Amino acid sequence: MTTTQTESKDLRKERGQLLAETARIKHIAGVTWLVPSQSQASGGYVVNTQEETCTCPDFELRQLRCKHQWAVEIAQTIEKKKDGSTVVTQSFSYSRTTNFGKDWNAYNTAQCEEKEVVQQLLRGLCDGIKNPEHKSRGRKPIPLSDATFSMVMKVYGLMSGRRSTTDLEAAADAGSVTKAPRYNTLFDYFDKPEMTAILTGLIEKSAAPLATIETSFAVDSTGFGTAVYRRWYDQKYGREMKEHTWLKAHAIVGTKTNVVTSVKVTGSEGADCPQLPELVSATKASFQMEQVSADRAYLSHENLTAIEAAGAAPFVPFKVNSQDDGSPAWRKMRAVFMFKQDEFLAAYAKRARVESTFSAVKRKFGQSVKSKTFIAQTNEILCKILAHNLTCLVLAMRALGIEPSFLATAKAVA
Repeated sequence: MTTTQTESKDLRKERGQLLAETARIKHIAGVTWLVPSQSQASGGYVVNTQEETCTCPDFELRQLRCKHQWAVEIAQTIEKKKDGSTVVTQSFSYSRTTNFGKDWNAYNTAQCEEKEVVQQLLRGLCDGIKNPEHKSRGRKPIPLSDATFSMVMKVYGLMSGRRSTTDLEAAADAGSVTKAPRYNTLFDYFDKPEMTAILTGLIEKSAAPLATIETSFAVDSTGFGTAVYRRWYDQKYGREMKEHTWLKAHAIVGTKTNVVTSVKVTGSEGADCPQLPELVSATKASFQMEQVSADRAYLSHENLTAIEAAGAAPFVPFKVNSQDDGSPAWRKMRAVFMFKQDEFLAAYAKRARVESTFSAVKRKFGQSVKSKTFIAQTNEILCKILAHNLTCLVLAMRALGIEPSFLATAKAVA
């Protein structure tokens, strides 16, 4: 072990000692422990004492013992019995932690008035949707703006199409839509391919008011379950097989407000790496990008070049077999990775915010979709993302004084 490695080990051990004395370390189950994060107000890292692993960026990059592993080792007392067995007991110092950075007045106000403001914001966004020309002699369809508004509010309310009827009728009475669509009409619009582009555009437009705040971004994907099963007969095993289908949402989010700046939905087989350039390009249209962090699944010369072309610095950890030579973007990030690890780790740690965003979307609006076809499932996921962005905007309006331009439009119409 070199002198540098020894000093690094001692420094992490000291930090682990401090964590063991002050942090509220929890025993999850068996050989897994949860160590709270020091850089974020919530969340933490999982330490597996048997496999000697940790989910923190430091261990992921170095594959050496981190401060969280030291903290667990120091915090637990191992008592050996006469028969040779051991009993592990916790000797943690519990302390009350306070989040001084949160504006609770703004948060409480935003939560209390969220639904009303979300409807106003959504109405303002939908007013920009252009309706196609009606050429046939049949009954004129409901405006696309009303259909989009109804779809998003149906998802926001967590109700089925039929049970959402009274909420949509109340929105019609308030002037948010001209007429509440029937539930079967709503289902038809979920299954229209053209709604995918409309919803994707509204997601990007809903994030734009935060362009003055967000300069650092994180990329990742998450899965949404469905109620659809794929069945086939397996000749090898001589029986029918079935599989629960699911979809993937690939997204790039702002690390300060958790707003989704761009998203693309694919089937479960959709690879993560090829999606990054399109997500970065869409985000670049509205935001000044300075940093983009992602996990190893996004490591490629094309992705690093795409991030630099957008004016941002990439922070993607290298793999064990990664080479030193490559494209200019590759070599530049390799230098930061090797010689400025503290800077690299600090930027890469922001990647956790994309996981927090996905967690928030699923907690608020469900981790599965109710639609049956792929197009309807895709549109339902996009409605979840758009609803999440609107809730982020409501909080930003109260905490940061943001005033989206499309909110004024909605108020004028009302």
